[in-house]
Amino acid sequence: MTIKELPTLAKIIALISLVALSVLLGSYVTKLFTVYYLFEGPDLVLRNYIDPSHLDTTLKVLFPVHLIQFIAYVITILGLILFVITSKLSIKYNGWLFIIILLFLVTLPFEVYLMTIDYKFIVAAMSDKINSAELLELLRDRIKELSSYPLVALFSYISIYYFIIFQPLTKSNQNSI
Repeated sequence: MTIKELPTLAKIIALISLVALSVLLGSYVTKLFTVYYLFEGPDLVLRNYIDPSHLDTTLKVLFPVHLIQFIAYVITILGLILFVITSKLSIKYNGWLFIIILLFLVTLPFEVYLMTIDYKFIVAAMSDKINSAELLELLRDRIKELSSYPLVALFSYISIYYFIIFQPLTKSNQNSI
């Protein structure tokens, strides 16, 4: 089955999921640059040019990035699940879809763990009185726990576009072995 032969509902779900994935990638890169830019050294000390009196405002600016990534990831995962169900594509004959599912399954536990830290950050940043020490500690925890994982996840998510566009490992004749 080609993309043109997919049911309309599957195409709509795929579009929504791809848009959410694009938003996820954008927020992922933004969060990586902004959060890592706050700290220096292996001890993750706050950079010396960041004014502690404006730290609350600086951390409040990070709130939308965390929230957008959180929502985009949930939409992307739900979209993938719904796409697999509605498209009725066989992963036996569509290796690209199998690899995409595998990428999400491998990264899912790590993302869920990091999302629990992000959730704590979102809840703390939404409160009227921001505790900047608590928010900084949550950001440090996020960096320390799985230090290089965000780059692995980022490259994995970027590779999904390759698999969608070129659809490698597709069996052209479903009757052949």
